Amino acid sequence: MSELNELHNADNKSDDLQITETNTVEENTSTPKAEDTIATESTPTPVDDVTINEIDASNAEDAEDEGNKERHTIAFKAYDTMDLEALVNEFEKLITNEKVQAIKKHVDTIKHEFNTKFNVVLDEKKADFLNEGGNEIDFYYSTPVQKRFKEASKTYRAKLNAHHKAIEQDLKSNLQKKLDIIEELKGLIGVEENINTTYKHFKALQERWRTTGPIPRDKYNNAWNSYHHHVEIFYDFLHLNRDLRDLDFKHNLEKKLQIIARAEELAQDDDAIRAFRELQELHKMWKEELGPVGKEHREAIWERFKASTKIINDKRQVYYKEIDKVYEKNLEKKQEVINAIETIVALPTSTHNAWQKKIKEIEALRETFFNIGKVPLKVNEATWAKFKDAVRRFNRQKNAFYKDLKKEQFNNLQKKRDLVKIAEDNKDSEDFEATTPLMKKIQNDWKKIGHVPRKDSDKIWKQFKAACNYYFDRINSKRNEANKELLEAFTKKQSLLEELKTVELSKEKDADLKTIKSYIEAWKNLGRVPNDKRFIDGNFNKAIDALFSQLDINKTEVEMLKFESKLQSLNSNDDNHRSLDNESIFIRKKIDEVKSQINQLENNLQFFTNVKDDNPLVKEVKSNISKHKDALKLWTSKLHKIKAFY
Repeated sequence: MSELNELHNADNKSDDLQITETNTVEENTSTPKAEDTIATESTPTPVDDVTINEIDASNAEDAEDEGNKERHTIAFKAYDTMDLEALVNEFEKLITNEKVQAIKKHVDTIKHEFNTKFNVVLDEKKADFLNEGGNEIDFYYSTPVQKRFKEASKTYRAKLNAHHKAIEQDLKSNLQKKLDIIEELKGLIGVEENINTTYKHFKALQERWRTTGPIPRDKYNNAWNSYHHHVEIFYDFLHLNRDLRDLDFKHNLEKKLQIIARAEELAQDDDAIRAFRELQELHKMWKEELGPVGKEHREAIWERFKASTKIINDKRQVYYKEIDKVYEKNLEKKQEVINAIETIVALPTSTHNAWQKKIKEIEALRETFFNIGKVPLKVNEATWAKFKDAVRRFNRQKNAFYKDLKKEQFNNLQKKRDLVKIAEDNKDSEDFEATTPLMKKIQNDWKKIGHVPRKDSDKIWKQFKAACNYYFDRINSKRNEANKELLEAFTKKQSLLEELKTVELSKEKDADLKTIKSYIEAWKNLGRVPNDKRFIDGNFNKAIDALFSQLDINKTEVEMLKFESKLQSLNSNDDNHRSLDNESIFIRKKIDEVKSQINQLENNLQFFTNVKDDNPLVKEVKSNISKHKDALKLWTSKLHKIKAFY
């Protein structure tokens, strides 16, 4: 009995059991001594065994979930870098292709990322709605991708509830089966039958226990402790047949050595997380599937197993420390993004192009923020809140600017509508001289007016353009008709000019003068020519001048005849009044110049005192005065002649 008590106590240590509930066990046979039973109070946990207790607690928690291993085979993607569409796609794939009990962590992460990113969009849309004058109570925003997300969430909850109900029934059934096994264990003690038969029955009960399946979590420790308690009682009973007990010890030793060997292999694995997960399974096998070993091996194999456990756990701790460093670096990067956004927010911006540039910069920074990765959990909410606040302040500024811009655009729209009305009211006008400057002015005014709302821009431009084009097409049509007449006049003048070049005067002054004047009158009656053909008038004047030079009349009379011909030509132009005005101004200027020269010459004569009139210098000055007075008479005559044309 003493040897079996030691076996019991040593294996309790090797399995590191920490029982926190008092177990009441009914016995059909004699009650074992106090030192033979499992301890019913918690004992202090050695610091080195903290990891082992953590593994035991995790295994107890996972006892309900028979799909636990499957959960670890599903790839855990970088959901924090995905957009809304990609997140919903992944959500739908998981609930369609994977077992619902295996995707909880994936689904929780997807939900968090989706809600976080959708709330950013929601805040922006709400701000836009309020800036446009909407009432907060009336705000509603939804998208197809959000509807898909809600539908996927609904499907997931339904599947999860169905799974939990099925699991609950299985757990209750398994619990009853294990309680029945415990009762059968109790019945093995003192059975009057061959010990080998009893031992086989015992081994069958152990196998049934291992294969029964999970039970409710809150019943796990109680049932397991009660089961092992009665296993130990059976071993006490088995001491009557040492051969069977030693055979069992040998089997357990072999299995535990295999577990240790695998643990030592895992200690060399570079994938610390995968190694730790498998280590949990090894501890579960060590605790739940195998019994004690011989006393001489107990401490040694436990220490080997615990040493490998420590190595694997140390690697896991290093891994998490490295992850923490990555998270800290991510925190620095996200803070840099937030600072960059705040810098952009602080920059004053007053133009549409500048705002568009800032919007693109903010969008790029937002994308960068979401792609950076996770930060330490303790600062996650604060970092997210700071980021969201910076983006929200930017959006408020942006919305305020575009709200004012919209007001300006609506004012511009009204101004352009006024110009459209002017254009449409005057497009049929026949007063081209008055209307054309007006139409040109409103076209220039249109260019000076700024942007209008995009939805109205094309429509109002087409209205304005149509009215203006209609008016100017009418003008062009009129001009084309007029140009036809002008070209005909040009052709006739070409013929008349050729004829004029062949004219031979009769040397009779009156007859020749009459002939020249008849050509001038004929030229005048032919009318105007196109502006780019007006050179022909100059050619005609030269031809007339050549004929005048052949007349036997004084130069003044010739000059006046030529001037009269010039006036006839000027008077035939479109802008005859302006041409005559310019000629009048020119003549008046000449008259003033001649008068000034005469005054100057007469003043110069006063310097010649006591000089005879036949002095060459005096004679030259007097001659110049006479010439200038003749020129003055000619210019004065021209001025009187030009007045006759008004």
